Amino acid sequence: MSQQTATVDKRPAHQGANRMNERQGAGHTPHGRPAGETARTAEPSVSVRELDIAFGAHKVISGLDLDVSPGEFIVLLGPSGCGKSTLLNAIAGLLDISDGEIWIDGKNVTWAEPKDRGIGMVFQSYALYPRMSVEKNLSFGLRISKLPKAEIDGRVARVAELLQLDGLLKRRPSELSGGQRQRVAIGRALVRNVDVFLFDEPLSNLDAKLRNELRVEIKKLHQRLGNTMIYVTHDQIEAMTLADRIAVMRGGVIQQLGPPKEIYRKPVNRFVASFIGSPSMNFFEGELRGSADGSAGSSPDGPAFAPGGSGAAPSIPLARYDFIERAPSKSRPAVFGIRPEHIALGDQPDGHFSAEGKVDLVEAMGADTIVWTSLAGVPLTIRTDGETEIRPGETIRFGFDPASACLFDAATDLRL
Repeated sequence: MSQQTATVDKRPAHQGANRMNERQGAGHTPHGRPAGETARTAEPSVSVRELDIAFGAHKVISGLDLDVSPGEFIVLLGPSGCGKSTLLNAIAGLLDISDGEIWIDGKNVTWAEPKDRGIGMVFQSYALYPRMSVEKNLSFGLRISKLPKAEIDGRVARVAELLQLDGLLKRRPSELSGGQRQRVAIGRALVRNVDVFLFDEPLSNLDAKLRNELRVEIKKLHQRLGNTMIYVTHDQIEAMTLADRIAVMRGGVIQQLGPPKEIYRKPVNRFVASFIGSPSMNFFEGELRGSADGSAGSSPDGPAFAPGGSGAAPSIPLARYDFIERAPSKSRPAVFGIRPEHIALGDQPDGHFSAEGKVDLVEAMGADTIVWTSLAGVPLTIRTDGETEIRPGETIRFGFDPASACLFDAATDLRL
């Protein structure tokens, strides 16, 4: 790693302004913040500024900004290859960056060694010393730092009690379950007494039951300690349940940054809408038609969305949709999105969209049932109560409140 001091910035003074202008495209506001993020006034605990990372000619992260407030739990969420682990490793100092700055607790640590950044990190693999006891695994880094024995013993005892490891201190990793090993790995980070913790997919090697248990423990740990935590995962359930804010990433760019409910209810683009939610949001390409004005493409019954596809389907009324004042009087290509859990079976109240479809598949999932049908020749999934009795081949009636839907521009994929 470069030997430049942590306070040196060798970029030309004008470079940041130029790069800010370059990034006023998809995924960023005119002020350089990721889309969906509001300005935050507190001095950030971690600040990533105009970050570029490239491996050879391949740029992995481009012009990324991220501010994390003290005590905040941020989750970096996205598919494989989106740059989330690369970003975390850059914050940790485990790889060189191409451009930009990284600040932790008010200090420019862009070129600082990992040990000098004041962070604790938990990896996907436990990376425990197999011949050492739990106690020695927890204390190893402190002993290397030559801390007084009394302080080491005190830190280990406190962390062991916090993570319910106090009865396992004499055991070796081979004598522990997967969940216990991961708790030891978390404990090794906690004994350092730092303010910032980084988690790189720490639960991905565990089975579903252990993942659920450890997820709850990590949430409780954050509530008790109040430390800043940055957590990487591809699992939306982990993101939605753990985060104060989620940064949804794609192609090295933060697509949207905001609280979980905001990400779910108001996705900024079609990618975010499709990535959050299970089953995924239903999408229909078609035309957005404005109010009747005698022009081609207008709707006689007011603003509406006309689904395309191979099958006939009634238009979806949009009079109650809050963006409709900005809709043109003439038609325009658009994409309509509705979540499976927002679709109800049976007759619908006035003002709701209603249609019929043949059931193609039924997935019984215990508490819920997923029903597969179609609308305008396009597959449609409905999430309904687990007690619902439906069989493939039946014709069902279903519908939804158009106000619960999302509309996206067909050309840009941005939410209207």
